[in-house]
Amino acid sequence: MSAIALLLICFALGAGVAHLVRPPAGMVHGLNWWVLNVALPALVLDLIPRLEPRLQFWFLIASMWLVFAGGWLLFALLGRWFDWTQSRIGAMVLVCGLGSTSFIGYPVMLALRGKAGLSLAVVAGQLGTFPLMASFGIVVASLYSGRRPKPRLIMRRLFTFPSFIALLVSVISGLFGGWPEWLYSVLAQLGQTLTPLALFSVGLQFRFHIGSGQWRAMGWGLGWKLLFAPLLCWGLGVVVGVNELILDVGVLQASMAPMVSSAILANEYGLDSALANTLLGVGTVLSLLTVPLGNLWLLATS
Repeated sequence: MSAIALLLICFALGAGVAHLVRPPAGMVHGLNWWVLNVALPALVLDLIPRLEPRLQFWFLIASMWLVFAGGWLLFALLGRWFDWTQSRIGAMVLVCGLGSTSFIGYPVMLALRGKAGLSLAVVAGQLGTFPLMASFGIVVASLYSGRRPKPRLIMRRLFTFPSFIALLVSVISGLFGGWPEWLYSVLAQLGQTLTPLALFSVGLQFRFHIGSGQWRAMGWGLGWKLLFAPLLCWGLGVVVGVNELILDVGVLQASMAPMVSSAILANEYGLDSALANTLLGVGTVLSLLTVPLGNLWLLATS
């Protein structure tokens, strides 16, 4: 309970500072830089070498792809039905097809399922969500903004991202027995900074403004991201007999709030940025309620 309270307090502090005080210029950028380039790679380097590979890890990755591919199909069909612009469809695919499995997912998973759950969440995030964002995320952003995808840009984003490099290094380290204990201790302490700083940063960026023409799109988008997509992943896992903890982590990671980076990508490519930011803000707040409720449901059904 105290771990969930920490998440809510850090988020509320960030939102409060953004609306009541004038934070220093570049504060969000600085916090995000630390989380992405120091805390997140340290967490990966700490957890992955200790993790024993299992065949059922495929489910953690497949769940992230199912959310993205299913969202793409759903929003393309809805776009024709409701006569949405290409810009709106592209924004919804990005923001409601990619979850915040790192910024919000790791702290929430640590609070709900401990270090064992967090280790599995890292697999889902680093091998599932991030490669999706760096590859098909850019493809979607390009197609729906009328541009041509650039393979060189995709490869550069993928192989220069610090936590992805940390993942490759971690796998090699694990093959050779891992790190010395003193280094694990240092990495763990650096990784612990992710939770408060990531949620504080998300709070700083929180905006709650729903335009009159956004309600229908928001309902479909967040309904898919926070409810229907996780249920679809749960059904897949139950049918194929996935281990309980792996099943639960895959489903919970599938139910995380929209990814902050996907909204940034939508803005960068000139998609429906107003809707993207609304989905991000409302989805973040709702997920801090729906994910713990989903966790209770999973515990009750196991």
